Amino acid sequence: MGDIYSVLAAGYTSKPPTPPSHTKYVPVDATQWEGTWKGTYSTGEKFSFSVSNVEGFRAKVRYQSGNGPIKYQDILIKDNAFRMGDSKFLLSKEGHGTIKTVVTNPATGQSTLNSAPVDRV
Repeated sequence: MGDIYSVLAAGYTSKPPTPPSHTKYVPVDATQWEGTWKGTYSTGEKFSFSVSNVEGFRAKVRYQSGNGPIKYQDILIKDNAFRMGDSKFLLSKEGHGTIKTVVTNPATGQSTLNSAPVDRV
């Protein structure tokens, strides 16, 4: 029985956890965030999201990728970034940013990370 556990344990790698951010949530400039943002993943799939109702560090997002369903979410902005579902958006400079989205293949269960530049339109 011990051999089975050693085989299973060898299949997993130990990775230190990502340290949490120790910065506090602070109000952001709504003009840097509000509006419609668009981009295209390396797979050719287009996406867009709209940020609205920015108050302090809270906002509302409407996201759509390809022909997929429209998703709505309340978000918290911290360290020039926010998460929505399986995606994380990072504002790099006024009107420009990067989005990273984890996509899981339902047939194989394999996850890939799609990254794309995003511009406000």
